[in-house]
Amino acid sequence: MSPRDVHPVAAQEPYVGLRAFRREDSARFFGRARESHEVADLWQANRLTILYGPSGVGKTSLIQAGVLPLLDPTTTDILPVGRVSHGSPFPSAALSRHNPHVFALLSSWAPEETPTRLAGQTLRGFLRRRPPRQDPYGDPVLTLAAIDQAEELFGDPDHRRPYREWFIDQLVEALDGDPHLRLLVSIREDYLAALLPHEPKLAGAPRGRFPLTALDTAAAVRATEGPLEGTGRSFAPGAAEKLVEDLRRIRVGRALGEEVVADAKAVEPVQLQVVCSTMWRSLPDDVLVITAEHVHRFADADRSLTDFSERMIAEVARDCLDGDTDRLRTWLRRNFITEQGKREIVYQGETLTAGEPNYVVKALVDRHILREDVRAGARWCELSHDRLIQPILRSDRSAEPVGSRILPEEYLRAAELAFRDGEFALAAKQAEEALNRCGDDTLLRAEVESFLGNVAHRREDFDKAVAHYRTAAVLFETLGATTAVGRLLAGIGRLRLAQGHPSVAVQELYSAIGRVPDDTGIQTELAWALWYGGHPDAARDVLNDVLTREGDAAEALRARGEILTDLGRTAEALRDFERARPLQWPSTRAAYALALAREGRLREADREIAAVLAEAGEHGPVLLYAARIRELAGDAGQAADLARRAKAARVQGLPAHLKAEADRLASYA
Repeated sequence: MSPRDVHPVAAQEPYVGLRAFRREDSARFFGRARESHEVADLWQANRLTILYGPSGVGKTSLIQAGVLPLLDPTTTDILPVGRVSHGSPFPSAALSRHNPHVFALLSSWAPEETPTRLAGQTLRGFLRRRPPRQDPYGDPVLTLAAIDQAEELFGDPDHRRPYREWFIDQLVEALDGDPHLRLLVSIREDYLAALLPHEPKLAGAPRGRFPLTALDTAAAVRATEGPLEGTGRSFAPGAAEKLVEDLRRIRVGRALGEEVVADAKAVEPVQLQVVCSTMWRSLPDDVLVITAEHVHRFADADRSLTDFSERMIAEVARDCLDGDTDRLRTWLRRNFITEQGKREIVYQGETLTAGEPNYVVKALVDRHILREDVRAGARWCELSHDRLIQPILRSDRSAEPVGSRILPEEYLRAAELAFRDGEFALAAKQAEEALNRCGDDTLLRAEVESFLGNVAHRREDFDKAVAHYRTAAVLFETLGATTAVGRLLAGIGRLRLAQGHPSVAVQELYSAIGRVPDDTGIQTELAWALWYGGHPDAARDVLNDVLTREGDAAEALRARGEILTDLGRTAEALRDFERARPLQWPSTRAAYALALAREGRLREADREIAAVLAEAGEHGPVLLYAARIRELAGDAGQAADLARRAKAARVQGLPAHLKAEADRLASYA
C-alpha cells in the first residue's frame, strides 16, 4: 500500500493560481483578515468607499473572498460585484441606444435579465424596481453595490469618453434616491486621481477610503500555510517562512564580482500565488509535510517567476504580435531595463509606447508584467516588480510559441477583452482566428460570427455587420435557438434603419418579433423604424401596447414622447418625458425643448435647446427641432439656417418623414 493510500491528499489545488479568488474560494483565502473586516465596515458605514491599490495587489480577491463572506444577508441586500465595461457575442446592434457603462453595470447586477430589457434603463430605475428588503425587525436593509476595476471607466478609449459623466451622474442620482444604498468602488492606484474630482458629489458625507498594499511577512506566511488546511499536507516549521523570505529577497545584479540582493520587505500577492501553485503541482504525491528542502527544490522563486514571465510574454506575443515572442522580449529588455540592470520608466503615448501599440502594454499590464502610473499628468509604464528584471534578461529565446495549442474559446475571450478596450482591429483578428479553429462546433461558430458582427457594427461597417449577423442567425436556426435568431434579426433591422432603409428594417423587426414575441425592446425598435418610415400613428400604437404591458419602460416612453411631439400632442409628450427622466439623448432633449416651446414656455425651451446644440453638434433631428423652435419664436431666418444645416447633418441624418418639414423651413427667405 502506498503512502498516498494511507494519507490521501486532496486532489483540488488549494491555491488559485493566477486568477483572482472568488467568493467560493473564501475557505482558501488567508492573510487579509484585518483588511477584509475594515473594508466590510467602511462599506456599510459610508455612502461611498474607495478601495485602491496597485495592479495585482489583490483588490478583486479581497472583495470576493474576504469581504463578501463577512456580510450578513439578513441585514444587507448584496448586489453581484459589477464592472463598467465588457465584451460579448450578444448582437449589440439589437440593443436600443444606451450608455455602455450603465449597461455593463446592470448586466453585472442582473446577469439573468434579457440584455434588450436592460439597455436604456437607468441605475436608479433598476434599483427602484427591485423588491424592497427588510431585516427581521421590519427595518429597511442596506443595499450594497460594488464596482470592481473602475479604472476601466477612466482609462476608456475615445469611443466611450462621452458616456463617463452621464454614468457618474446616474450613480449620484441612485445614491441620492436611496439613503440605504452604499457604494464600494475598487480602482487601481494610478487612476485614483481621476476618480477623486467626482468623490464629493458621489460620497457626500461621510466617505471612506482604504489603501491596499502588498502582504507583510506574517500575512504572506499565513496566505501560504492557510490554504493547505484540510488537504492532508502541511508545512514543516520554518518552511513557509523560507518560501516567503525567498520571495522578499530579490537578486538585482552583480557589483564588484558579488551578487547584489535586495530585501523588498513585502510580498506581491500575485507572485506568491505563482510560486505556491508551482510548488503544489511539482510536489511528489507522497510528500505530506513540506520541508525547507522541498521549498528549495519545488518553490524556487526565481525559477517559478521566470517560467511565469515566459508564459505571459508568449501569451501576449500570440494575442498581439502574431506569436513573435523574440520581438516582445527584445522590446522589454531594451526599453524597460537600464544598462545597470534597473527598472526603466517609459513614456506611454496616445497610441504607441516605445514603438509598440498600447494594446500590447495593456495586455502586459493585465498579466502583471508591466504596471502603469500617472506622473505630472502623463502616463508612464514600467516592469511591475524588480524581480522580473533577471527573468527577462535570462529569458530563453528558443521558447516555442504556444499558439498552436490554444483553443478557439481562448481566442474568442481574447477578442472580447480587446473589444472591451476599444481595440477593434485586434478584436477582429482574434475572432477570425477563433473562427478558423472552430471545426464542427456550430454553436461556437455562431457565437464568433455574432461577435464579428458586433466588431463591424462598432466600426460602422454596417454591410459587414449584417453579413456576420445573418450567418450567425442561420447557424443558430440549425440549432433550434429561436431566441438567438430573433435578436440577430433585430440587430439586422436596426442596422438597416441606420443605413436609411426603414421599410427593410420594419420587415426584419417583424421577423424578430415573430421569434421573440415578448421582447419589448425589439418592439420599441419596431416603433422607431415605423416612425422613421413615415408611419408615426402606427409607431405610437406599438408603443402604447408596450407601455400597457410595461408602463415604466424608459426607452418606450422616450420614443413615444418624441413621436407625440412630432404629432403636435405636446401635453402628452411632456408627461412621457417627465416619466422617462433623466433625458440624456440629444434628440430627446431637443424634442422636449420643442414641446416646451409649443406650450408657450419659450424661455425654458431656448435654454434647453442651446445646451443640446452646444453638445450635439451637427445632429440632424436636433437641428430641425431647433429650427421649429425658432419658427415658433418668429425668427424665420434663423429657422431656415438651422433647417438647411439639418438637411446636411453628418452626425445623424433626418428620418424620411422629417425631410419634407426641413425643406419647408429651409425655404424661408
